[in-house]
Amino acid sequence: MEKLWSPWRSKYIESFKSDEDKSKCIFCQMVDLNPAEMNNLVVESGKYTFTVLNLYPYNNGHLMVVPKRHTNDFSGLFQYELSESFEKLQLAEKALLKVLKPQGFNIGANIGRVAGAGIEDHIHFHIVPRWNGDSNFMPIIGEVKVISQDLAETKSKLLEAYSFLNK
Repeated sequence: MEKLWSPWRSKYIESFKSDEDKSKCIFCQMVDLNPAEMNNLVVESGKYTFTVLNLYPYNNGHLMVVPKRHTNDFSGLFQYELSESFEKLQLAEKALLKVLKPQGFNIGANIGRVAGAGIEDHIHFHIVPRWNGDSNFMPIIGEVKVISQDLAETKSKLLEAYSFLNK
């Protein structure tokens, strides 16, 4: 079996924590951020969840829906957290379709380190836009992923879409 290594992911995980914040959950630090402010990647905030752009996305527009309550226990999520999480995933899909026009999506959660969770102590749900041919030779040969749109530009466009969709 071939293995595809992505050592840059560990840099991603550690990038969220300054020396004094090593013990704090990165998602818990985002709970009260204002989506309208451009100095963060939060694009939408609900009563029990918030939606944030992934700082090191697998594809343009890679979003995460995060319950505000700190937990890593999927089966322990309250019904209202589950309901809002999936409502926000649907809203994210609509916003991404409006802004980026992807041909498909990957939606899911990585629960536990062995399942691929980069941040295993706070459950979150990924929605990754996909296009035909988006997996090409660059990650395989060049060991690099091409993200063709700046995160700030993506956030700005998503904020506009969310504003339109939340009317």
